[in-house]
Amino acid sequence: MATFNNHQMTKEELLANDYREYRGKEINVYFKAEICQHAAECVRGNLAVFNPKQKPWINADAAKAEEIKEIINRCPSHALQYERETV
Repeated sequence: MATFNNHQMTKEELLANDYREYRGKEINVYFKAEICQHAAECVRGNLAVFNPKQKPWINADAAKAEEIKEIINRCPSHALQYERETV
């Protein structure tokens, strides 16, 4: 079972709505460039995870899942979403 933040969209809904998936071991991150407001909450939150100078620019394994979740929850545009497996 997966838990999504913000609008409670399923993985299938996110992908159907043009979110791009960045898979990690504990958390998957989804990003939709078209709605990003460039507030840079993600980049300021953790540059090792969200680094626009790298390809791919999101590394979902560069920090603990809980930290990534907290950063994504600060995204004002909801351009970032996450999926985390629950036990």
